[in-house]
Amino acid sequence: MPKYKRVLLKLSGELLAGEKHIGIDFGTVRDFAVKLAEIRNAGIELSLVIGGGNMIRGRDSEDYGLDRVSLDGIGMLGTVMNALAVKTALDSLNVPAKVLSAVSISPIAELYSRERAREYMKAGNIVMFGAGTGHPFFSTDTAAALRASELGLDCVIKGTKVDGIYDRDPMKFPDAKFFPELTYSEAISRNLNVMDMAAFALCRENKIPVWVIDVQTSGAWVKNIIEGADVGTIVKED
Repeated sequence: MPKYKRVLLKLSGELLAGEKHIGIDFGTVRDFAVKLAEIRNAGIELSLVIGGGNMIRGRDSEDYGLDRVSLDGIGMLGTVMNALAVKTALDSLNVPAKVLSAVSISPIAELYSRERAREYMKAGNIVMFGAGTGHPFFSTDTAAALRASELGLDCVIKGTKVDGIYDRDPMKFPDAKFFPELTYSEAISRNLNVMDMAAFALCRENKIPVWVIDVQTSGAWVKNIIEGADVGTIVKED
């Protein structure tokens, strides 16, 4: 039996850019879709929140003196584009998938509702939540924590380019300390910048464990979800 049955996977938008580092690389997207199909076919009710950093980041507006609220709106659309790209790849694999948007964008995507999301997940669809929370100043990390809390999911898994949480960037500091386990309070007090504080606080309030893993390591994230393998970092109750 899988350790978790109802899972939300949070992916960075940059992961979909592949070697391009910007935009969408459809070869990379298809590779992710194959992995998602494996998880779904193992009986997991799977949902996703994908960031829009491969398109635009609203907080970067400060560098150019531009309006943050307007750019956050553009970023929300970027997350919908990423979700639609993954859905297209899943469609090509004959895997049922739905995109639900926090803002009205019909007929491109359906408007999010908790009831609709529950029905689709229960029916075996991989459900992707686009447009973040639908409001500026909130990250897609917070959107992931919000949707997981609303839907009463078993865990949030954040897929990154590193194999867990460190006290500083392991790509820059080879002596960075790895944390196999942290409490929510430790993650918040250390200001580790893996997820924003609002996301951690929401997960703590609703007792939803957060796993941080390397999704680029073949099979590791699948094993983690299905078998509860000892990979990555878990952030859990204090």
